[in-house]
Amino acid sequence: MNNIERRDAGLPYIPDEEVLAQYRRCRALLDRLNRAPFDDLELHRTIASELLGESENAVINPPFFCDYGFNIRAGKNLYINYNCTILDVCRVTIGDNCLMAPNAAIYTAGHPLHPAARAAGYEYGAPVTIGDNVWIGGGAMILPGVTVGSNCVIAAGSVVTKDVPDWSLAAGNPCRVIRRITGEDFAFYFKDKRFSEDELAVIKKSAR
Repeated sequence: MNNIERRDAGLPYIPDEEVLAQYRRCRALLDRLNRAPFDDLELHRTIASELLGESENAVINPPFFCDYGFNIRAGKNLYINYNCTILDVCRVTIGDNCLMAPNAAIYTAGHPLHPAARAAGYEYGAPVTIGDNVWIGGGAMILPGVTVGSNCVIAAGSVVTKDVPDWSLAAGNPCRVIRRITGEDFAFYFKDKRFSEDELAVIKKSAR
């Protein structure tokens, strides 16, 4: 197996010229995205579509950083806010209607624990999966091999080292489930602040 095949199989690999050629393609696209006129939202969408391996109606607010782009497979309406990073050495699968707040990060890449293996140039990757309707808060980090279930909120600044089940509010370093998100949360938009009846009508209509 060559190093691209080893990387894609989740085996230890050493970034050689073939690997770096894929990396350079991504950097060229990131350069276009991050230098694009700030008000040209259509250009941002066009480059995002070219950059990501799979997506529908993805929005990326630059600056944005990733390793390859083609390993990011997103559903509908992905929204990535300013200064986010996705290290997509392995597959990153993201569901529909997901939000990444500023400075959030998803990491699939890792390095061996022993310094001799790192000095030899070995790296590895472990895939990350994000379900539908997930909000990853500002500065949160999703680490290699983690699955975040659907309808979750990962609080700002969290470091997610283990899987998070569906319908969870999770926070902390290391990140832990604080509580389940339930129907009682439907009427509130921030702490004890309630939506108006008109606002709730809009939400119910959009959920049909």
